Amino acid sequence: MTDFSLISSRLLDSIDSTVDYLREKIPGITITTDIIVGFPGETEEDFEGTLNMLRRVKFDMIYSFIYSPRKGTPAAEMECQIPDSVKSERFNRLLAVQNEIAFELNQQEVGKTLRVLCDGISKNNEKVYSGRTEGNKIVFFDGDESDTGKYINVKIDRAEAFALYGQKV
Repeated sequence: MTDFSLISSRLLDSIDSTVDYLREKIPGITITTDIIVGFPGETEEDFEGTLNMLRRVKFDMIYSFIYSPRKGTPAAEMECQIPDSVKSERFNRLLAVQNEIAFELNQQEVGKTLRVLCDGISKNNEKVYSGRTEGNKIVFFDGDESDTGKYINVKIDRAEAFALYGQKV
């Protein structure tokens, strides 16, 4: 085992135990993270470590970005810039893993009634309203104008990787 692998394994074990503790103490907690793919010097081993972390921690959501150099920053001048094709390929792999995880976690919400803060009419479909759970998950439901700005109980009847769907109760 390389030094990196040993450190990575110990770090993942520490993260695992912390996440397990949080999930035990706060049932239903939503855990998110930010990930930048393709930072200068990122190796395939580094990236595989990121994918391994996703699989172990099972984040509800990730905010992911492809690194792009910004003129005048130290990172833009670093050696070992990652080719765009490699960054894109890694980014697609990252999203595929996270989509599976998010779908699996969201499926666990089907059948539950969740408290949702109604944002108003959905930006993508004027026939439904949208809102967010306390864990910031997007929920689409049949509602009316009087629901906007209020907490609404919504029974979830369908889930996708990035959204929950249900009926106001």
